[in-house]
Amino acid sequence: MSEQPLLEVRNLSIAFRQGGRETVAVENVSFSLARGRTLALVGESGSGKSITALSLVRLLPASAHHPSGEILFEGRDVLKCDEDELRAMRGAKVTMVFQEPMTSLNPLHTIEKQVAEVLEQHGESDAATVRARTLESLQEVGIRNAQERLGAYPHQLSGGQRQRVMIAMALANCPNLFIADEPTTALDVTVQAQILKLLRDLQSRRNMAMLFITHDLGIVRKIADDVCVMQHGRIVEAGPVAEIFRNPRHPYTKALLAAEPKGSAPPPDPRAQTIVKTNDLRVWFPIRSGFFRRTTGYVKAVDGVSVEVREGQTLGVVGESGSGKTTLGLAILRLIRSDGPILYLGRNIDGLGARRMRPLRHDMQIVFQDPYGSLSPRMSVAEIVEEGLLVQDRGLAYEQRREIVARALADTGLDPANMDRYPHEFSGGQRQRIAIARAMALEPKFVVLDEPTSALDMSVQAQIVDLLRDLQRKRGLAYMFISHDLKVVKALATEVLVMRHGVVVEQGPATEIFAAPKTDYTRALFAAAFDIEAVEPAAVAQ
Repeated sequence: MSEQPLLEVRNLSIAFRQGGRETVAVENVSFSLARGRTLALVGESGSGKSITALSLVRLLPASAHHPSGEILFEGRDVLKCDEDELRAMRGAKVTMVFQEPMTSLNPLHTIEKQVAEVLEQHGESDAATVRARTLESLQEVGIRNAQERLGAYPHQLSGGQRQRVMIAMALANCPNLFIADEPTTALDVTVQAQILKLLRDLQSRRNMAMLFITHDLGIVRKIADDVCVMQHGRIVEAGPVAEIFRNPRHPYTKALLAAEPKGSAPPPDPRAQTIVKTNDLRVWFPIRSGFFRRTTGYVKAVDGVSVEVREGQTLGVVGESGSGKTTLGLAILRLIRSDGPILYLGRNIDGLGARRMRPLRHDMQIVFQDPYGSLSPRMSVAEIVEEGLLVQDRGLAYEQRREIVARALADTGLDPANMDRYPHEFSGGQRQRIAIARAMALEPKFVVLDEPTSALDMSVQAQIVDLLRDLQRKRGLAYMFISHDLKVVKALATEVLVMRHGVVVEQGPATEIFAAPKTDYTRALFAAAFDIEAVEPAAVAQ
């Protein structure tokens, strides 16, 4: 392009010093970005995407330095700017939105205060003007009843609303460059579609440049003009999005494009043994108000749900956040109170207390969404995986437990020689394998998988799906797979249960539902998952 790029990165390298050792994380990266254009930085975790973005606004820790390179923003080298120049640039000319808004927003401050702070830090002192511009920013990003939301706190908003607040904060001062670091990874597919459409519309109206960081090539296809593919700190391929997708040249790019979960589950077998069955299951949380805290109503998190999970088969439970998916799984495992019969191998377990449920925990396990949060950082992998063995089989000798742990790790694709290492020493995909190994060590019959792939790279997702499918085939496991990622559900589920607001809106064999969804809500979910352009925010945000 003939115009001068707004941002130009030349031969940028980033290294970290620790304990007298230097590690090069990014090496000789170069790219440029003009106004009104979107450049996507794509690659797996650890490829150097986020630290490259952080270096653009000098937000790297003190241990980082730049062995080489220039970062030219509006013709000035950011690496040579003093603190006053950086402060004037950050939040005004260049802004950034991160992956998880709940950790980026201050839980102690209202939404109004947090958006207003961005304006006040960059020279706006009139209180009436600040309030008006805050309200305007929230309305621009599609916050409904923005006037009423000014006094809300982050925990009172949904994930999509929190991300919209972050975008409002980032755009309040009309920046020239907007950096989005995985802004949709943790969101439902419908909310993801809304956020992407919002960003495209805002960029078009403001003619700003956008640097979009992601591991999801499906998103890149929809939002970016150009793409740089990163691997091990280097750009291995770059060019227009259409050209890269049509004719990828580097083996790593080809591998990323082919990394979506593939295959499908075996057809339903009505002769297979029923492992878990519920009938009209309800989980209602009381709403109490007044001085005497009387019950004035109920939040019907799960309202009349009937399911049946058979040996060697997978029930996929899908729906947006707040639809009751996880609550349903926890209720079936008797981890929260519920009403309605729950049968495990024909035995009614809904009335059992904690003591009588303990022996059944051997057969009923759960794998959570975030392995880093569900694995104790103070325990080694061996201690994590053997913990259930100590609770269930106290008579096992130390050597026997180590042998079972080694077998569980090997079955999940991990090297048993690393069992004495700690969770922080493993990648996200490896940590999820550890969480699966912990569940499999007890040789369960029924496993609830609660969003086990949502935070993982596409290639790692495909590996975890293959792993789960292989373990199911070898052990005849019954899975309840809870997810908002319909591509993963399609690859694993025998039957599908679609939930919304605590009730089932559609249920049946996966092949039939994916081929011909019957309800508008299911069609909207599928449109958002498989063709982001096909869904309008208003259609699914009600």
